[in-house]
Amino acid sequence: MTDMWTRELLAVAEAVVGDAERVFRSSIGAEPMITKGAGDFATETDMKIEQRVRETLAERTGLPVFGEEGGGSLDEDTVWVVDPVDGTSNFSAGNPMCSTIVSLLHYGTPVVGVISLPMLGKRLTAVHGSPLYVNGVAQKTLEESSPLVAQVGFGSIVSAVDSRFPTMRRQALMRMLADLYPRLRVTGSVGVDLAFTALGTFGGSISFSPHVWDNAAGVLLVRSAGGVVTDLDGNTWGPRSHGVIAGTPLVHHALMSTIEQSG
Repeated sequence: MTDMWTRELLAVAEAVVGDAERVFRSSIGAEPMITKGAGDFATETDMKIEQRVRETLAERTGLPVFGEEGGGSLDEDTVWVVDPVDGTSNFSAGNPMCSTIVSLLHYGTPVVGVISLPMLGKRLTAVHGSPLYVNGVAQKTLEESSPLVAQVGFGSIVSAVDSRFPTMRRQALMRMLADLYPRLRVTGSVGVDLAFTALGTFGGSISFSPHVWDNAAGVLLVRSAGGVVTDLDGNTWGPRSHGVIAGTPLVHHALMSTIEQSG
């Protein structure tokens, strides 16, 4: 892996995402089309964006693609990971808190990351070892946030029945965190939460998602911004990790401590 290689691949990813952004903005408010499970669905736009992104990435880079809608294999040395519309419920409702996420994993480590927030006019990018870029402009590293002022992004409140963080535990954790961080925010999009954490809009965030397409790009972006990232157990994040805790060192420590106290 070289800096030139990852930057060339980032340029390809940005071009592909730029095309996806046009489809995204013109289609927001799309109706649900495919039911994927209780409370989970996809729109025609999810399918359209992922198909175009998959085909273009594979054609221009020769690398395999793993996507939320079209699947694939993570058992590759190097693989693109795509979430065409993160926060689909928001997208379908016309809520701007939604995103497109593209990352490249190299032996399980995110080395290219893009989170686009099309309705907010922001595109966050990074490669392994680079600073965070927003719309092509390098950003300063994150400043420490105190518990009294930091906003914190909290992942979905309701869980699947078999989740290792069931609904009752999430709600108990939310009550505990609210005492420390009265400005908890639930955006409904992991991509938005991790993007806001990388930007410093949030002092930290918790993702309960076990899905690599939700988390991988944000892991790289927060690291590139100078933040701390682990899984929900405080271990190094990997493609098969369950969830993400991200933030400034101070906020990350507070979030981890509260999760441990929650049982």
